[in-house]
Amino acid sequence: MSQYAVIFDMDGVICHTNPYHAKAFEAFFNKYNIESSEQEFQDHMYGKHNSYIMSYFFKRPVEGEELLRLEFEKEDMFRQIYKSEITPIARFPEFLDELKQEGFKTAVATSAPKANLDLIVEGLQFGPKMESMLSSENVTKHKPDPQVYLLTAERLGVYPSQCLVFEDSYSGISAALNAGMKVVGVLSSHTREQLPPCDAYISDYTEITAQKVKELINS
Repeated sequence: MSQYAVIFDMDGVICHTNPYHAKAFEAFFNKYNIESSEQEFQDHMYGKHNSYIMSYFFKRPVEGEELLRLEFEKEDMFRQIYKSEITPIARFPEFLDELKQEGFKTAVATSAPKANLDLIVEGLQFGPKMESMLSSENVTKHKPDPQVYLLTAERLGVYPSQCLVFEDSYSGISAALNAGMKVVGVLSSHTREQLPPCDAYISDYTEITAQKVKELINS
């Protein structure tokens, strides 16, 4: 096996799910008479864990059993909306195949619930190609904390310096950088200017190759 690993976030990185999360949150917030704006979604929803999102929009701490109940309700809305729309970001399946052909270890590290990860894995059938898949239930600290990335590197048997992460959000990129990993910013939801400095940026996977990944990790 290669000494190199590529780790993918999921929302906005494997699939462009954020518009569907926004639809689910709009329906959810309407039910609870909570006002929200697209700018607030940009600043306080994309890339954030549900504990932060709920507490921000409800304007009070949301935790414990209440958080679990509200999180399940909103994420179930998302899954119902998205289950017939599952589509990978352009050339993701081909890029993943290229990485496997070159001997890379590959993984998913998402802040989303496992049920969301399972939905997308089943829809795109990439599970057998991943040596590790972690979701929100697997960690106690959420992005921008590096826990999910450090745990993934440990599971893959590689050093953080041997990993390249694909991320699309400020908190996710910060988590990968905090883990000591190289990062490619996927510009599906934000511009370069809205994100921390990355080692490279792509709009989709037509703009990256396995050879480029090796060069970035070794740079």
